[in-house]
Amino acid sequence: MLIEKHSSKKMCFFDQHRFACGDWKWGYFRQHCNREYRTGETCGMKLIMQTVPVSQKCKLCDKIETKLRRRSAEEDRINRWKREGGKFRASIDRSYDLIKSLDREISDLRNERTKKRLVV
Repeated sequence: MLIEKHSSKKMCFFDQHRFACGDWKWGYFRQHCNREYRTGETCGMKLIMQTVPVSQKCKLCDKIETKLRRRSAEEDRINRWKREGGKFRASIDRSYDLIKSLDREISDLRNERTKKRLVV
C-alpha cells in the first residue's frame, strides 16, 4: 500500500491517521524533501512519517452505520404496522420507498469507501 517510515529525504513526509475501521487519511505535513525548496509547497509525492492510530471509525463508516440503523428502524415499523392490521397501508408503502432510498445511499457510500481504499 504505502511505504511506512521511509528514511530517505527524496519525498515529502506526512502523518497518516488510521481509523478503527481500517480506513486512513493524510495528516499534517511533517518534512520537506530535496526536490521542493519553496516554503508551503510539496513535491507531490507523499510518504508516511508516522502512523497515528485513531480509535474512531471514519466518516463514511459512521454514515453507513447511521443509514443501516435507520433502515432497521423502518423495517421494525413496517413489521409492527403489519401486525396491527392493514390500516397503515400508505405508511407501509412510504417506508418501503424510504428503505429503497436508504439501500441506494448505503450502496453508494460503500462504493465510495471501496474506491477510496483502492486509490493510493
